Amino acid sequence: MSPLPVVPRERARRDVDDTIAFYLSQGAADTAIGFVDALEKAFETVGTHPAIGASRWGDELELPGLRSWPLAGYPFAVFYVERPDHVDVWRVLHMRRDLPTALGEVGSD
Repeated sequence: MSPLPVVPRERARRDVDDTIAFYLSQGAADTAIGFVDALEKAFETVGTHPAIGASRWGDELELPGLRSWPLAGYPFAVFYVERPDHVDVWRVLHMRRDLPTALGEVGSD
């Protein structure tokens, strides 16, 4: 099976940009680079094995098909839905956020 393309929504891209900007503002360029590397690995994993992610938040929030996959070494997760032709990334969120509120914002898209 060929990997599916991983397509972040605009909000997910902003999540990533905001996180990188935060790390850079703290003088943590190595951490920002590590975050990007971990994100790329997570995207590769969910593109190759989309069913691998946990469905907990999708079940709790009644968002069918929503899954999450953690970023190795970072307190973030990728929230996504598998589509027939791609992986639809909704958000990339810190796990201490108010996840129901953050995920509910895109659940209505």
